[in-house]
Amino acid sequence: MAEEQDASTEEGGAKKSSKLKLIIIAVLALVIVGGGGAAAALFLLGGDDSAAEEAAPAEPVRAEAIYTKVRTMGGKPMFVVTLQSQDKRPHYMQLYVEAKSRDQAVADALTLHMPLIVSRLNNLYSTQDFRVLQSLEGKTDLRDKSTDLVREIMQEKIGKPGVETILFTNMVMQ
Repeated sequence: MAEEQDASTEEGGAKKSSKLKLIIIAVLALVIVGGGGAAAALFLLGGDDSAAEEAAPAEPVRAEAIYTKVRTMGGKPMFVVTLQSQDKRPHYMQLYVEAKSRDQAVADALTLHMPLIVSRLNNLYSTQDFRVLQSLEGKTDLRDKSTDLVREIMQEKIGKPGVETILFTNMVMQ
């Protein structure tokens, strides 16, 4: 009889441990599935940035850039000027110039006032020193002066600077 009790106790202990293992596995599975579901819900639903986008001010949409070639009276797309020099030798500069704006009215005004723009740019370019223009700083300074000059003309003629920058698309010096 004692042997029968020992056998039934062993079967009951084995049943209890297998039931305990089954319960632990089921709880772990529920935690994993539940946690994954909660994480997915937070990711998909909680990460909605549309409210934040609506609250933040929208960036203004920049208009397309409009490039206007600065041309001389004869329609030539370049300036050719004699540069100042310390070595008493003649030096020349050939320069292709374009004006960048973002307003068609400014581009039209540039075309309308092209003779004035070309005349003033010719005066500016012909007073430059050859040695100074050989450096990157000299070229950058000349571009900035050109931009300021054209902005002044546009301010005078249409009431706003309008030109974003002047670009040198080709520059040759000798």
